Amino acid sequence: MSELAPTGIEATRRRLTEKQADTVDRLTVAAVDVLAREGYSGTTIRLVAASAGVGTATAYTYFSSKEHLISEVFWRRLVALAPMEPGESDATVRVIAVLRQVSMLVADEPALAGAVSSALLGDDPDVRHLRVRIGREIRRRLGEALGAKDPERLAALELLYSGALLQGGMGLLSYAQVADLLEMCARRLMAEPATDG
Repeated sequence: MSELAPTGIEATRRRLTEKQADTVDRLTVAAVDVLAREGYSGTTIRLVAASAGVGTATAYTYFSSKEHLISEVFWRRLVALAPMEPGESDATVRVIAVLRQVSMLVADEPALAGAVSSALLGDDPDVRHLRVRIGREIRRRLGEALGAKDPERLAALELLYSGALLQGGMGLLSYAQVADLLEMCARRLMAEPATDG
């Protein structure tokens, strides 16, 4: 019997053996390559599977749709982000660092950035599951950066982040502009007196 893969990333649909985890890794890497070459509309599970050297049926055992696969790519990159440096005492600086880090996650890969925006809006149950996990991870990072228990400010920061990233994903702003806008808005939000929540 195979041991479960020693990765910190659990698969969306099931726990994986080491060999299965390698297949999923190859598929997620191939997805980025195919997206860069074919764009979102031209990307299919079949093309990604071929690029990864995996059968199409095998790819579908791990990913229910291209939206699921692309969402998985984003999820993996998010959880692989380095944790915030300890020692920064100013909550505003910490919050801005988290917002900038997450907003620039796919900034250098325009095809992937646009695909992530489209994919995460999908109604595939596996995408919904990842969307919740992604939201919780971003909330956790922002909450740690915020430090104080301030649910209203945390909710506002989450809304700020999701709205700004949607603007970037739709191509209305560059990701550098998104990061700068997030910083400006976060500074204003953090300057507001905290409310008892």
